[in-house]
Amino acid sequence: MRTLVRGLVVGILFSIMPLLVYAADIQFKEGDQGGEIAAIQIKLREKGYSIRVINGKFTSETTKAVRSFQAKQKLKADGIVEDKTYRILMGRNFRENSEATQDKAKQIIDTAKGFIGVPYKFGGTTPKGFDCSGFIQYVFDKRKITLPRSADSQYKVGKSIVQKNLQQGDLVFFNTYEKGASHCGIYLEQGKFIHASSHGVMISRLDESYWKTRYLGARRVI
Repeated sequence: MRTLVRGLVVGILFSIMPLLVYAADIQFKEGDQGGEIAAIQIKLREKGYSIRVINGKFTSETTKAVRSFQAKQKLKADGIVEDKTYRILMGRNFRENSEATQDKAKQIIDTAKGFIGVPYKFGGTTPKGFDCSGFIQYVFDKRKITLPRSADSQYKVGKSIVQKNLQQGDLVFFNTYEKGASHCGIYLEQGKFIHASSHGVMISRLDESYWKTRYLGARRVI
């Protein structure tokens, strides 16, 4: 009987572990950017907190509003939107938001794969020919996400993500022909990413020697 109970407990723990990890890993704080930040700002304003500009940027003003909201809800008033703050403010939990994000990421990846084989063109921003950042901007725009034009500008938006936490749809950046973010792609899964290289739109691996030594970082914009 003890063995059976122990097995059930272990099974339950393993079934909820992804939820626990997800709740622990995801949070929004000052400096983050993106559509979800704008949604948080809208909710704060609706509830009467001072948000003068809704711009998707987690500013000091947003931090102050979050702290005020947390204090009123008797939460830890640190200005960081973690799972509990998010759930009370937005009326849903991070898990539900994750499912919507995964759907959006799949749409983006499906769109990107549709351009495999399109030739490289310096300055290219259309299916007649793409450069790396033009490709990313075009694909995300097709899914109603507006991104800056250049790789170095794209590297400044969204949320910084460490490589071990990469998810589908994240942007990956490399230091190639000049200092800083000079090449970019869209992360797929299992260490693969899609990008517009000198060989055209193709899929490569992060652990290939060329890309591994030039990897700079990643941003989450979905």
